[in-house]
Amino acid sequence: MNTRLRPLAMLAIVLAGAPLFFPNSYVYDVAGTALLNAVVCVGLDLLIGYAGQISLGHAGFFALGAYGSAILTGRWGVPPATALAASAVAVGLLAFLIGRPVLRLKGHTLAMATLGIGIIIHIVLKTESWLTGGSDGLSVDPFRAFGFTLAGERPWYWVAAVLLLAVMWLTGNLVDSPLGRALRAVHGSEVAAEAAGVDPAPTKLMVFVLSAMFASLAGSLIAHKSGFITPDIASFFRSIELVTMVVLGGMASTWGAVAGAVILTVLPQALAGIEDYESILLGAVMMGTMIFLPRGLVPSLAAAVRRRGRVS
Repeated sequence: MNTRLRPLAMLAIVLAGAPLFFPNSYVYDVAGTALLNAVVCVGLDLLIGYAGQISLGHAGFFALGAYGSAILTGRWGVPPATALAASAVAVGLLAFLIGRPVLRLKGHTLAMATLGIGIIIHIVLKTESWLTGGSDGLSVDPFRAFGFTLAGERPWYWVAAVLLLAVMWLTGNLVDSPLGRALRAVHGSEVAAEAAGVDPAPTKLMVFVLSAMFASLAGSLIAHKSGFITPDIASFFRSIELVTMVVLGGMASTWGAVAGAVILTVLPQALAGIEDYESILLGAVMMGTMIFLPRGLVPSLAAAVRRRGRVS
């Protein structure tokens, strides 16, 4: 089997076998949410980990996908699959228009600009109540396609699993392509990349648009899955949570992005029974990971395994 497909096949086996250990629908629900968060983080890792461009406003693109699907299906009767695709295209176009000026910035100025994008989207969703329902939120129609209605946590888990596999396959091909090598060159040094014949501007813009569309797709599916959304899904804290997932799992590692998303989605639920210490324990886990595994969970563990193999 192709070395690129072997890890993907292993992931498919894990996703197919995991439900054997799910005791109830609640675990299916958390697992489905974790996989959709992973879709967002894989796209965000392309931007942060591979291209070296920080974004503190990706929750805004996630929320636009969610609200786009909710409004198109609920207000205008657009079929959910069409609404999902239309929202992703619209978010991609917005990211393209925003990215052209914003991605000329670097470092903390880029971080502040993307943070401003997220804050603006959050404010619009909160204040334009005639369209979005404002702070009260918005109901979302069930997802219907080909005469079937997705209802219940189990079907949504499989939809999220299939989407994640598709995104991982696409991302793996992209990372190993000339574009992926261009992204790594831009991350290392834009001057050196230009000297090697890589134009940094369109390279960064392309990955920014792609990561925004991944976020939109996940947001649309989360909206239909939960049946209700509020502007809080576009909050600054949600953007920070997404970036933290990527950093915790390991930047420039699609598998790390998946691991970080799963851990930071599942761990708060696992610690929910100890309310007084939940935040402390969660913070301790994250601090410990960054202190002892500074490159992130997956890259650090992979390096340790390689070192051990060389010693033996």
